[in-house]
Amino acid sequence: MFGLRVASLVVLALWVGGLAILGFVAAPAIFASLEGADPAAGRALAGLVFGSVFNRFQYLSLAIAAIFVSLLILRALLGPRPLRLAWRVWTVAAMVVMSAVTVFLISPRIDRLRAGVSGTIAALPDGDARKTEFGRLHALSNVLMLVTLAGGVGLIAMEAKDS
Repeated sequence: MFGLRVASLVVLALWVGGLAILGFVAAPAIFASLEGADPAAGRALAGLVFGSVFNRFQYLSLAIAAIFVSLLILRALLGPRPLRLAWRVWTVAAMVVMSAVTVFLISPRIDRLRAGVSGTIAALPDGDARKTEFGRLHALSNVLMLVTLAGGVGLIAMEAKDS
């Protein structure tokens, strides 16, 4: 049973750690590097690069969620049942929904907005509806990522409290 708990913690650490590294390390580094190298087009290129990396990670996070839920079920079947099992499953489900919304709804809309602009989104006038929509979608994506991250931290705390 100890091995299954450790596996659960490792899986959660990959998911939560990956999100944290992407949001707090990779994104700022990618944007700073590419904007520094090319102030005119660097931000747009950084958005494309980070968007691609982030979307790939989101697909990986769906697999990680399936592995984690499988480990929870296996632990419940073999006993002892993990504390607050229903809360954990619902938290994972919410995290998966937020990841799916990002990768299947928000990211494609952002990509369509980028494709519909001859230059960069940043070059559009501030009142342009496309720029406003892009900002709204980007903010929503950030909020969903932060809430997913918080849910993952909560899951790690629950896993750590199991005896």
